[in-house]
Amino acid sequence: MMQAEEIEKLINESMPDAKVVIEDLRGDGHHYAVTVESEAFKGMVLADQHRMVFTALQGRVGGLLREMTLTTRLPSKKGESDGT
Repeated sequence: MMQAEEIEKLINESMPDAKVVIEDLRGDGHHYAVTVESEAFKGMVLADQHRMVFTALQGRVGGLLREMTLTTRLPSKKGESDGT
């Protein structure tokens, strides 16, 4: 099992500006929905953004962290809508 705080810590170590939102989908510490917003994603395609996050998690997805849905995005600028 992997705690949400550990996920956030690992991501923030690799991307210090990241805003990380984590939801435990089943309340079991194994299934999370993670949203990461960071300027580090600028100019990257979605696959590279996700790879960056998975690299930050140091191979724990599929092991200690059984399942994770991931959303990545650039921070919205003031006055801009992110479409949600």
